[in-house]
Amino acid sequence: MATNHFMPENLFGHARVPQWLQGVASRWAWRDLGRVFGQADVVTAPTPRAVRLLHDNGFPPRAVPVSCGIDIDRYRLRAPVRRTDAPTVLFVGRLDEEKRVDELLRALALVPRLHAEIVGDGSCRGEWELLARDLGLTDRVKFRGFVGEEELLDAYASADVFCMPGIAELQSLATMEAMAAGKPVVVADAMALPHLCKQGRNGWLFTPGDIRGLADRLHAVTADPTVTARMGAASSELIAAHAIDSTLETFEALYAQAAGLPATPRIPALAA
Repeated sequence: MATNHFMPENLFGHARVPQWLQGVASRWAWRDLGRVFGQADVVTAPTPRAVRLLHDNGFPPRAVPVSCGIDIDRYRLRAPVRRTDAPTVLFVGRLDEEKRVDELLRALALVPRLHAEIVGDGSCRGEWELLARDLGLTDRVKFRGFVGEEELLDAYASADVFCMPGIAELQSLATMEAMAAGKPVVVADAMALPHLCKQGRNGWLFTPGDIRGLADRLHAVTADPTVTARMGAASSELIAAHAIDSTLETFEALYAQAAGLPATPRIPALAA
């Protein structure tokens, strides 16, 4: 069995592949992936969109979606630790180009009442810290770098809304963790993120690059505490489809299928 979490776009920044070479490098990488994964009896990817990406890049139409899964109770039962009375938006992830945290910062500048916590580190951290300073956000944005597991749980519990502006997410565990913590989400309408965000129910999508649109979405979620609470509750409901036990059951069934063992009761379909 093979499971794909690969996108060439997630490597180009680290490998410093020049723009003019990225198209060729991407095609070569996908061909190589197809050659290696073609040897597997069963191939999975974490979302229907991730499966379609495999098929769009030449892999035979036999891959199936299986969520990464999440230990929901680990996030759901955490008590908030408030650092400010102002509403707070949280980002968790690598601070690399494809995550587009600069768009979150520019949107934050348009919502004066909103604070932000940025958890993670990466090649763009210094650039984005300078951008926050230039935008006059120093007193409203906290770059926390890498944090321990307990601090991360506190960050999710204490935020009012989670934002993922990245454009290369094959599922986004950070968004799932925020949903498990009962938080509304405002995420880019890109790759697999629409699988997690149901418009107007547990949050909003925004068009990548639309800074005003992102700002409006963040304001809409945080302006009214009843809306924040309602959307957070919806996130808690929607994430149930990604419980780790369901993922483990699905993988066990797929292993049995690959090994030619008697069929297990079911292979649960991944919720959209």
